[in-house]
Amino acid sequence: MTISNFAEHLKQARSVLIFSHVRPDGDTLGGAMALKAAFTSLGVRAVTVCASPVPDKYKDFPLAAEFSSTPPQETFDAHLAVDCSTEQMFSTLAGTFFSNKNNYNIDHHVSNTKYAHHNCVINRASCCENVFELIKALGVKLTPEIAECVLLGIVTDTGCFAHKNVTPSTLNAAAELVGAGADLNAINYRMFKAQSVERARLYAKVIAGMKFYHDGKLAMIFIRRADFEQTGATQDMTEGFIDFPLSVEGVEVAVSVMETQNGSFKISFRSKSVNVNEIAGTFGGGGHVLASGCMLNGFFEDVVDKLVFTVGNYL
Repeated sequence: MTISNFAEHLKQARSVLIFSHVRPDGDTLGGAMALKAAFTSLGVRAVTVCASPVPDKYKDFPLAAEFSSTPPQETFDAHLAVDCSTEQMFSTLAGTFFSNKNNYNIDHHVSNTKYAHHNCVINRASCCENVFELIKALGVKLTPEIAECVLLGIVTDTGCFAHKNVTPSTLNAAAELVGAGADLNAINYRMFKAQSVERARLYAKVIAGMKFYHDGKLAMIFIRRADFEQTGATQDMTEGFIDFPLSVEGVEVAVSVMETQNGSFKISFRSKSVNVNEIAGTFGGGGHVLASGCMLNGFFEDVVDKLVFTVGNYL
C-alpha cells in the first residue's frame, strides 16, 4: 500500500492507539511520538504504548513520558504499529494490537511479514522516513516537536548518517527536519556521545572480551547477565556496542550476543557486505540486509557455536 492510500484510510479514524516494538530504539519511539503529536494536532485522540519501558536516554524527548505498557480500557478506531517487522515485536501487547481488525503497519524492514490489515512497508534507511511522508500525507503542519521526533528515528537508524543505508532522500528529509526546528547536534550528542559511568564500564568490559573467528572475518562480542550486575549497567545501555567490532579492519560480520535472562539471548548482526537478514532468518529473525537480529535460547556455549558455524557458511 502506498503512503497516500495508507493516509487516506487513517484519516477516517478519530482515535488511534500507536504501538512501538519491545526493547524500543529511537526509530520506533521517534516515529510513535511524531505520529502522536501529528494526530493530536488534527484533533484525533492518540495514545502510545510499548511493552518495554522507554530507556533513559530517550526520556528528554517530547512525549516520551506518555508511553504506557498498559493500554487504556477503551476502544480505538485504529491500531497503528510503528517499526514492528513481525507480530513477535509487540511482545505482551500482541493480543491488544490484533483485537482491533482495523489495524495498520508502517515499517521499513525487508523482513516485514505484513501482518496487519493495512500494510505500508517501504525499504528505507529508517521507519521515520516513512513516518515523515505519512505525516505530510495526513496534511499535518510540521512543528519543531514533530521534526525533533522524526529526526531522532532517522539519526539512530543510520548511525548519524554513517551507515550504508543512507540515501539522498534520507539527507533531504533530515535537511527539511532541521529546517523545521529539529536540533541535529543535540540528538547526535544524546544518542552517541553522552553516556553514564555504568555504560562506560560495561563497554570497556565487553570490548575487552571481543573474539574473532573465520580468519578475522567474524567478530563477536558477549554481554552476560553478570556483566550488568558487576557494572550497574542496564540492557538498554548496550545500543551501539556492535558498531565497534564491525569497524575492525578485515571484519565482514559483527555479532552481539546479549543474555537477556537465563538461557535466552538477543542476537544482533551487522555486516559490511554479507546478507545478515538471511542469517537471522535461519533463526526465525530478520531485519535488513546489513543489520538484523533474532532471539536464541539454550546454553551460552551452544548458542555461540551455532552462530559461528552459521555465519561461516555465508563468509
